Amino acid sequence: MKKIFLSVVYIALAAPLMTSCIEEIDPQTSYVTEKQASDTPGFYESSVASLTSNLCGKFTYSGSDTEPYDFGYPSFFLQRDVMGQDMVAAGTNNWYSTWYEASYGLGPTYARCQVPWTYYYKWIDNCNKVLLLYKSAPEGREEGAGIAYAMRAMFYQDIVRMFAAKPYALDPEAETVPMVTETLTKEQAAENPRAKFKDAYAQILSDLDEAEKLLANYEREDVYTPDLSVVYGLKARAYLEIQDWANAEKYAKMAQKGYTVMDAAQFLSHDNGFNKPNASWMFGLTFRDTDPNITENDGDSSWGSIMIMENGFECGYGANYGGPMLIDRHLFETIPATDFRKKCWIDFDLDNMNAEDQAVALSEYTDHPLQIQNSAAKAQTGVGGMELKYRPQAGMYDTKYTAWVVAVPLMRVEEMKLIEAEAAGMQDLARGQQLLTEFAQTRDPNYIYGKHQDAYGNESTSEFQNEVWWQRRVELWGEGFSTFDMKRLNKAVIRNYANTNHVKGYKWNFENQKDGCLYPKWMNLCIVQSETNYNYACTNNETPDAPEDDSEVFTW
Repeated sequence: MKKIFLSVVYIALAAPLMTSCIEEIDPQTSYVTEKQASDTPGFYESSVASLTSNLCGKFTYSGSDTEPYDFGYPSFFLQRDVMGQDMVAAGTNNWYSTWYEASYGLGPTYARCQVPWTYYYKWIDNCNKVLLLYKSAPEGREEGAGIAYAMRAMFYQDIVRMFAAKPYALDPEAETVPMVTETLTKEQAAENPRAKFKDAYAQILSDLDEAEKLLANYEREDVYTPDLSVVYGLKARAYLEIQDWANAEKYAKMAQKGYTVMDAAQFLSHDNGFNKPNASWMFGLTFRDTDPNITENDGDSSWGSIMIMENGFECGYGANYGGPMLIDRHLFETIPATDFRKKCWIDFDLDNMNAEDQAVALSEYTDHPLQIQNSAAKAQTGVGGMELKYRPQAGMYDTKYTAWVVAVPLMRVEEMKLIEAEAAGMQDLARGQQLLTEFAQTRDPNYIYGKHQDAYGNESTSEFQNEVWWQRRVELWGEGFSTFDMKRLNKAVIRNYANTNHVKGYKWNFENQKDGCLYPKWMNLCIVQSETNYNYACTNNETPDAPEDDSEVFTW
């Protein structure tokens, strides 16, 4: 077992990269000719399948099993979520501390900066290859092309928001990322400026329009491939971002057909909690027992190692090496006891108990209370705030590797209901309040609209949008929406307050207040320097410049 600790990788983190991203993603030179590929039996079908099968499980960034954040798409959920306030990268050995600390290591000459660029443009390149094959011989290939258009739109939605210099709501002309489509030539790639936000989303919506047409009659076998409902969901996300409220409401409602929200038993299941698709999952991915992220390095470089706190085989950064993810204490304390989602995280009051009483109390949360106590001891955090949203594979708690062969949701119907409510309310407040209340009461029968206003630190949005945001923060915790929402709604970070559980030295109450932005600029990711070196038209964002000391205590 290779227990990789952060202190041994700082030198590697500081080494500038000298490779050209343009060369890595050039869609014109990295594969056989279109005719050769088109003539190879099964090649097109396998290329389409790879668009979703390669979302996780491989060491796409480094090629090595020594980077525990290098396990695919769900890693970006955590990279984004720890940049804000709702997720605490706690403990003595947390591999997401660079993002939590807004470190200069996220700057354009450092290795961490390369991670999203490598992953996303590789995925986009794969989509472009499929689309070139489709256009060379389209007959019978429509559904594969529809999947490629949908996936490319999803990837671009992510990186446009991750790298945008400002959110659309503040500046539709803001620079985002260079757009690389299947028609881009090598010469064009060398002079490919960052697209304006509005233009990037025009391309995204164009891709989704194509996907909608091509997938109109497609029937998938499982939720691991996008279908028409996922296309509608991606459109709902896109229209929400650009504040086209009517279309956001329309497509969010269309996306919900055939799905049902999770109930308390499903949400809190000790066996299947967020590890297996159910009737609320619209789109997901799954780790396989043959994946390198599972079979190599004791599975320690995987989603399960980071996010699954229950295992009986003494591996895992979250459970055994001192790197758990915690919920922000203030957010937790704003969740009423009558809201069943509160049981996804361990109550901070348990840290006031003796070990024996604590173990009994933990039995309400987990079938493995001693494991949780052991994890807290190694992380030196206490059990309060530890997440139990994500569970090991049913019945495999103590089976090495297999416990972490789990599915992860990429889109749930609950998100669509919250988009529908927000979009409706921005057109007709009473209608939005009604939809929001109907959803919230499926989680808390005692929910009363407007009761969560003490959860916010600034007035960048209305009471109504604050209420929707609070529901999103609780419902979608750990699913990758935190930074996107903070940028979209222009929210400041608040980490220091009475009884905070944020890490000393990073207890920041940060209102940027530059260019109208309240959210911190470290949420505008830097573009890797090799891209700006070889793409002469590409500009960059500011290198992260985090506060040097803890802030004064904030009063809610």
